[in-house]
Amino acid sequence: MNAATSPLLTVYFDGSCPLCRAEIAIYRRLPESQAMAWVDVSAGQDLGGLTCQAAMARFHVRDSQGRMFSGAAAFSQMWRLFAGWRWLGWLSAWPPLSWCFELGYRLFLKVRPQMQKWVRRWSEG
Repeated sequence: MNAATSPLLTVYFDGSCPLCRAEIAIYRRLPESQAMAWVDVSAGQDLGGLTCQAAMARFHVRDSQGRMFSGAAAFSQMWRLFAGWRWLGWLSAWPPLSWCFELGYRLFLKVRPQMQKWVRRWSEG
């Protein structure tokens, strides 16, 4: 897939989160990532109508038509653009599985602060 045949997706991620940085680094190594814009919401730049508070609270993507997706739906949109991940993108968009993915994402958000602390402690040695 190249930029001419794939829709541009703007990916908003929390670059201050060690977990988020590690996950985004995986995606950015994929060839299809060249067709996407990657925006670190912790850098204080204009987010095109998305508030910094909302962007820091949940994962967001904006498609080429300007539609915003958040949480599990945002991951689903992004995964569909990656060759090896498409199956997960489509699976995670299919109700009732989409509801399960969103529930899992919301549960992750509750434990994310503690996980960030663990990762920071572990990485500092």
